[in-house]
Amino acid sequence: VQLQASGGGLVQAGGSLRLSCAASGRTFSSYNMGWFRQAPGKEREFVAALTTSGSSPYYADSGKGRFTISRDNAKNMVYLQMDRLESEDTAVYYCAATEVSSGSYAPLYLYNYWGRGTKVTVSS
Repeated sequence: VQLQASGGGLVQAGGSLRLSCAASGRTFSSYNMGWFRQAPGKEREFVAALTTSGSSPYYADSGKGRFTISRDNAKNMVYLQMDRLESEDTAVYYCAATEVSSGSYAPLYLYNYWGRGTKVTVSS
């Protein structure tokens, strides 16, 4: 599966952005999808994940209550709605896909497909 993230940009603190990830290739609905981010000088970290059916979302503590992950299997899309953005959310955001079912979708090693990132800058 090929992935392409989009929707990043410059936003003021307290604002919102919706990231999109378009998938092509093999059956999108068979993949659990994740969002990760990497801030300058920091390691890539888990943000959110959603299982194949869309019924089970997972969130990092940093995004709970502010971020919402969703997917549209008919359109081969996964989204990350980010509200009440903070300067600490500034990073390059990546979408990723895995066929592995797990109790946790945070580990990077679970994902074998990655898209090119989209940059999010939150100004304070």
